[in-house]
Amino acid sequence: MLMHFQRALKALKIRALDLGALVEEQVRVAVRAIEERDEDLAQRVFQNDDQIDNAEVEIEEECLKMLALYHPVAEDLRFIVAVLKINNDLERIGDVAVNIAERAVFLANRPPIQTKISFKVMAEKTQRMLKLSLDSLVDLDADRAYVVIAADDEVDALNRQSYIDVQEGIRLYPKETPDLLHLLSVSRHLERIADLAASIAEEVIYMVRGEIVRHRLEDYLGTLS
Repeated sequence: MLMHFQRALKALKIRALDLGALVEEQVRVAVRAIEERDEDLAQRVFQNDDQIDNAEVEIEEECLKMLALYHPVAEDLRFIVAVLKINNDLERIGDVAVNIAERAVFLANRPPIQTKISFKVMAEKTQRMLKLSLDSLVDLDADRAYVVIAADDEVDALNRQSYIDVQEGIRLYPKETPDLLHLLSVSRHLERIADLAASIAEEVIYMVRGEIVRHRLEDYLGTLS
């Protein structure tokens, strides 16, 4: 029984990591679609979304089956509960990548705008947060997970700057308002991915240390400064 359970735990981790890799690629392609205004890249994101949804359902079913069949305790219970939550976060990130791709389809058929607005830095930071959160899951590294959480404020600040840039663009070039509002949505979606990456990192900390850190992050991060 124990040997079967350990094999199931290992298989569950592999499936969660595979889903994470697929979601990470979805975000990368969606960001490229925006940067290049490439509708074909956006279509790739749409085509892969069902695969993410199906994987999310299968992982959830496997987690519930293991809870019912093996009655895990301590570290094993924390692991399964954390995977359940991370699984949901990954599926939501996949949905946000689709939202970004939808903005790319709209912009692909629009003329270039005069407003100088770029999401390059924000996209890079967001994708790095997602990668580090998944790396922390692979290595069960709580310290790396805390780095992800600390980086969330930087993305929040960039999102606020996007609002300012869009407001200024609408003031100077009112005819560009539809395009700018779509770009503002991209900023908001990137910020949401960063939030979800931080949520994954929180679950890794819970998995590794048994600590629920959502309401105590400022105290811990203050010790790092």
